[in-house]
Amino acid sequence: MVGLLKITGLLELAVCETKPDVKTLEEQLHRGQIEEVILQAENKLSLGRKMVRWKSQESLVEEPPANQWKWLT
Repeated sequence: MVGLLKITGLLELAVCETKPDVKTLEEQLHRGQIEEVILQAENKLSLGRKMVRWKSQESLVEEPPANQWKWLT
């Protein structure tokens, strides 16, 4: 869990390090069973890795058409 904490910085996993009792963890996190919390953290980590591969933080290669989002208004 420590490696996952360092990569994602999730508060849930920080709490997991300090509270070894599962029941206490579930009550403190208010997010369901600890297995669900771990699964959600793994999913967030997976998405984060995909976003790095997709380079989603970079600018677009081409500018989008001027009226691309006009239908939303």
